[in-house]
Amino acid sequence: MPRKPRRSPPSRLGRPARRAVLVVHVIVSACWLGLTLGLLALGITAATTGSAGTVEASVRSMELFADWLLLPVAFLTLLSGLLLSLGTVWGLARYRWVYTKFWLTLATTTATVFALRPGVNSAVTAVAAGGPLPDAGDVLFGPVVSLSAYVFMTVISVLKPWGMTHRGRRRRVLA
Repeated sequence: MPRKPRRSPPSRLGRPARRAVLVVHVIVSACWLGLTLGLLALGITAATTGSAGTVEASVRSMELFADWLLLPVAFLTLLSGLLLSLGTVWGLARYRWVYTKFWLTLATTTATVFALRPGVNSAVTAVAAGGPLPDAGDVLFGPVVSLSAYVFMTVISVLKPWGMTHRGRRRRVLA
């Protein structure tokens, strides 16, 4: 009995829309990575300098990045990634690398809102009141963890490891 050729599910986004969303996703993801590198450089400067003025300038710059740039870029990365996964044959839960990227993006966005920003804001408050940097971890831990996650997500985006999820394999058999 001849085998029936497998057909991929049709893409929900047309080619121009898919390409536009992909370009947006790559750009905002690169921006998120760059902002995180900038935050890390500012955090290292704040944690290692002996100058109170430099510490204050560093943490105030970190606050500006975290409040005005990081959140919109994080949410746009999450939204464009979600659009790509739901609007293409990759799907959100068909491939392990896509699923992993989604959850890591969601986790790092949440950590930005509930950990990184409050840590930076408390550092700014302490330094602006004339005190020393209360805890170098407040300005270093978030960027280090985020940077590690973004580099990992970039690697799995390029290599696409691990194959399909159980759900993806089941849907392929049914198609």
